Amino acid sequence: MSDLANKKCVPCEGNIPPFSIDEIHQYLKKVDGWEVLEDKIDGFHLIKSFKFDNFLESQEFVNKVGEIAESEGHHPDLWFGWGYARIKIFTHAIKGLAESDFILAAKIDKISNV
Repeated sequence: MSDLANKKCVPCEGNIPPFSIDEIHQYLKKVDGWEVLEDKIDGFHLIKSFKFDNFLESQEFVNKVGEIAESEGHHPDLWFGWGYARIKIFTHAIKGLAESDFILAAKIDKISNV
């Protein structure tokens, strides 16, 4: 995980193919507890749920994720409420996953383990 967390997300404008299922499984081993799902709209994406003791902890976590996302130029879909947050990561331009998605996931894992 730490290797990916130390990398920088690279903006994608759609000029690369999305990861194959084999590449996804290789990178999935480098992040903690993320699931890979597929749908017809977004293709493959990473998703993870986080649990907290109250609303404020959820909100603080989501705000930290927002700061990381903005500094990396890579913006996940976020849902949160009392005691939970859920994050979905994928590269919109390729409708699938690339290394930057796993980099962002590793950076989020790093703050969730604090």
